[in-house]
Amino acid sequence: MPLYETVIIARQDISTQQVEALADQMSGFITDGGGEIAKTEHWGLRNLAYKIKKNRKGHYVLMNIDAPVPAVKEMERNLLLHEDILRYMTLRVDELEEGESVMLQSRNARTTNRRDRDDEGEAETSEPVAETATTETVVEEEVTVEGEE
Repeated sequence: MPLYETVIIARQDISTQQVEALADQMSGFITDGGGEIAKTEHWGLRNLAYKIKKNRKGHYVLMNIDAPVPAVKEMERNLLLHEDILRYMTLRVDELEEGESVMLQSRNARTTNRRDRDDEGEAETSEPVAETATTETVVEEEVTVEGEE
């Protein structure tokens, strides 16, 4: 069966539970059509690059799908009809990504790289900061030309 990645953007007004129910509903269309959902990631409420239907933010959901074409078409048809969906995009891929997507990796990296603040407001770092000085060495060579004295 072909492999797909679908990203869905839902309205900012709905709750996270409603977004999860929406993702479950769309995965139901895939499983009813004979396919399976390999992975579902909720990226959370994120800013949009431009306003879409008077919304500045949207709930993002990524679904990795292994399903026949009619099941994906049925899911897309229902995405078009659903009033809480701002945009969606389905891409056919050669292989599905293992582990977390790039969006979740960058979010997790930001949360683990934050500095802990102590009571005085000074930043504590886990790694010592080493000062490095760059020095340039200039080597002068004597050049002798044959025939000149």
